[in-house]
Parts: sequence; structure tokens; C-alpha cells
Amino acid sequence: MDVFLVFTDGDRILLALRDGTGHRDGWWNVPSGKLEYGEDGLTGIRREAFEEIGVRLAGDEPRFAGVVHHRNPEGQGRIALIFAAEFDASRHGEPVNREPHKCAEIRWWPLTELPSNTVPYTAAGIEVWRNGGGLQISGWQ
Repeated sequence: MDVFLVFTDGDRILLALRDGTGHRDGWWNVPSGKLEYGEDGLTGIRREAFEEIGVRLAGDEPRFAGVVHHRNPEGQGRIALIFAAEFDASRHGEPVNREPHKCAEIRWWPLTELPSNTVPYTAAGIEVWRNGGGLQISGWQ
């Protein structure tokens, strides 16, 4: 099970450029990861947010935003729990790239201008959040 963080600042979203992972390097994604054994979704996304961008999410955040069931081009099905939080500089500090061995950079992007090389699984997660939640089926056509 995967967890995604839609981390926004007004009309911008924080994305990370994958690098050095051997999978989707050169593509943008949201802070995300896999749940560890015995870990619930909220604990997992809070851990990933701190590990990847140095942000500690408070007890009232993030909020659940939906689920994506995605099939990648290799035919593998994945399921992600999507969580969302609004950036607050006074609470979060400035996000930083804490995994330079996996990420070339982090950057705020306008929600209306996501890069063309956004990971499709990530784009589906952003779409389910934009649509107000629910289930997004992606890549199964």
C-alpha cells in the first residue's frame, strides 16, 4: 500500500523530481512512499513527509483525500491512500530535499501547470484530491 501527500500552498503544489532510484527517474511526483509493516496510513504519510521533505505534520493534518487504484505500463496494480495538507510556514518551516540520493530537487508548481513528466500515478492522486475525494481508477483502460 502506498501513501501520497498532496501538499499545497494556495494554488501551488510541492513536487519532487525522482533521481537515482532506477524507477521513473526524471519524473515528478508528490512526497510519497510505501507503508512499513504494521504501520497505518496516517503514521506512514507523516513519516514520509518528514523523511522526504522535513515537514512534521500536526495531529489535525493531513486529511484523507481519496484512493487511487492504478495500473502502471508494466501491468502492476498499485493502491494509494491520498492525504492532503496545506503548507503553513510558521508551523512547517520551509520544505527541504532530505533524500538527495533519490530526489534531484523539490519545487512548488502551479496546480494548473503540472509538468508533462508528472508520474501518471501521481497525477491520478492529484486528480482524486481535486475532485473532492472518492476512488480514482487509473491505467486500467
